[in-house]
Amino acid sequence: MTTMDKFTEEISHFIGFFHISLENARAREAYTEFAVTRAQFEVEKLPVHTSEFGAPFDLLGFDPSFGYRSPAPDHWYVPTRLVDAPPVPADRTVGYAMDGRPLPDLFKDAAGTPMKTAHSFSQEIDPPGSIVNHFSQAISLSDDDYFGVGGHGLAFNPDTVDDAAVLGGFEEASALSPLGNFARAGSSEDLIDVIETVIKQLEGVPGDHDAIQLHISATSIDGIYVNGELVEETPVIEDYHTFDDDESGEEEDAGDQGANTWISDDGTVAIDASVEVHTGGNTLINNVVLQNIWTGATMTVVGGDHVEANAIVQINALWDADDISAAVSGWTKDASANEMYNIATFDHLDTSSGSTSNASGADGYPAFWAVTEIHGDLMIVNWLEQIIFMSDDDVGIISSSGVTTSVIAGDNFAVNHASVFELGFFYDLIIIGGSIYDANIIHQMNVLFDNDLIGATADFQTSGEGSFSSSGNLLWNEARIGTIGDADRFDALSQDQADTLASFADGNGTVAPELLSDEAFAGLQGLRVLYISGDLINLQYIRQTNILGDSDQIALAMDAISPDLDATWTVETGSNALINNATIIDLDSVGKTYIGGEQYSQETLFQAELITSHPDFGNPNPDALVNEAVLFLDDSMLDQGDHSPTYDASCLPSDYDGQTGDGVNSMIGH
Repeated sequence: MTTMDKFTEEISHFIGFFHISLENARAREAYTEFAVTRAQFEVEKLPVHTSEFGAPFDLLGFDPSFGYRSPAPDHWYVPTRLVDAPPVPADRTVGYAMDGRPLPDLFKDAAGTPMKTAHSFSQEIDPPGSIVNHFSQAISLSDDDYFGVGGHGLAFNPDTVDDAAVLGGFEEASALSPLGNFARAGSSEDLIDVIETVIKQLEGVPGDHDAIQLHISATSIDGIYVNGELVEETPVIEDYHTFDDDESGEEEDAGDQGANTWISDDGTVAIDASVEVHTGGNTLINNVVLQNIWTGATMTVVGGDHVEANAIVQINALWDADDISAAVSGWTKDASANEMYNIATFDHLDTSSGSTSNASGADGYPAFWAVTEIHGDLMIVNWLEQIIFMSDDDVGIISSSGVTTSVIAGDNFAVNHASVFELGFFYDLIIIGGSIYDANIIHQMNVLFDNDLIGATADFQTSGEGSFSSSGNLLWNEARIGTIGDADRFDALSQDQADTLASFADGNGTVAPELLSDEAFAGLQGLRVLYISGDLINLQYIRQTNILGDSDQIALAMDAISPDLDATWTVETGSNALINNATIIDLDSVGKTYIGGEQYSQETLFQAELITSHPDFGNPNPDALVNEAVLFLDDSMLDQGDHSPTYDASCLPSDYDGQTGDGVNSMIGH
């Protein structure tokens, strides 16, 4: 080691400090030496042109005491030019002809001499075209998951529940329905055949089946029926199912994240050991609102028959035979039971009681008319079919490893929605040469397979709190048919109506004077007339079907590495909701209907509830089934053709042994 004397050491320190000061001086930047004179830019100001604006008048607000109402425009335009009336034959009780049709002779003096009159020309009116809508909404979802969570080192391979069992249950529920499946009708003949077939099938309903809650067939049905009972108020779906549960639950979970650990008294980090398994919670919704106000008249004259049929068919079918292990007998069982509702409403809006005309014969009657014609049939058809088929048969084995574990293998949401509002044309008089076929049909069905199995391995045990829920399902059918028309609106044809019908059939298009003097037309200057040479077919058909298979098989096992007996367990395999909601508002008539043939009216309500307690699984002991289906994973179980690397599987968590069938819709934590 080299030593320096006192003076040499002082000089060395001085030279070192000198070098540091020199380097600092070299690195300093003298910004003042590079100051740049900032250029001054002068921007020319743009000219501003001001405009003079004056408001010499002050706008006043709405005055509610202002009583003036502008008169409504005349429906019929009448020029003031006077012309001579054409000569009128003595044997005719009509005046001159307008547009090829004779008008009533209302313009003679006391001596019978034709008077000067105003020659009027009516505006052209459009006929309502046929409207045929076919809607088909279908959703199909397969969410059959397999999961294995925890270090149990086991594989659970039970017999899977295929869709054949669910479809078999659907066939059994369909056998209860009085109505069969109908092909989509396109022609008027096919539509009439569908309506007649519906009437025949509804007349032949057997009423001795145990599943039938109510079967009513009458000329008219009024009121609200819930599960076969007449009630005063309609149940509200929000009282039984909340659609915001998922959103609120997600918000609460987001606020509680990170709260599963804490510092214990000895300074170690403790983990909230829990296991949550949710394999249900599916929601299926079919919703239809149909309002048909396509055409109507104050008076309807029908040469043929008037056939009317309104029907609501509702069926709920549930298979909920659960096999629960005795190992969870000490757990808390959710007391929520399955709820099934068939809700049907028939209501009739009587327009005669709510709207009375102030017009009378003193106000005069129409002197002329305008006609629009439809040669053939007028079809007003809305055919809606909605179906949801969902399979959520989950299989899983799970154990607690002293951590927070959450598995969500369900919680699917499927919705079909349709809203139809048809607002068309109104006439004073509708003349139909054929018949009227009017039918409103709603068919609703819910089918749920929820045969769950919760079993345990032979060594499973737990001392912590636990809860399980395998029911709590909701099956909801709600339907309403509301018709607009007078309760006592049907009558036979009078002679003047028959003469008018014959005149239009012959092509003359003459309205009998006695018909013009009907009280229904008092106060009108002229008539808007629709003539249909064929039939009027009004068919509103809604068919809604929900099919859900949610037969879950869950095995509870012990962790082979670090079992935690104090973990909290929550297992939920039910809580599904199948909802059908349909409404039909149909305009029949706003006045009287006169029929030349027969009048047939039938309203039918059919409600059925099928509950089956026969389990699909062959072994009634869930633990025995689990132990038969559980396999220990080791090297000898690998197939010879399996090129997977060899591990000591007994020491590996099950996540490395099995694959998650649905990785997107499952959350697995350790």
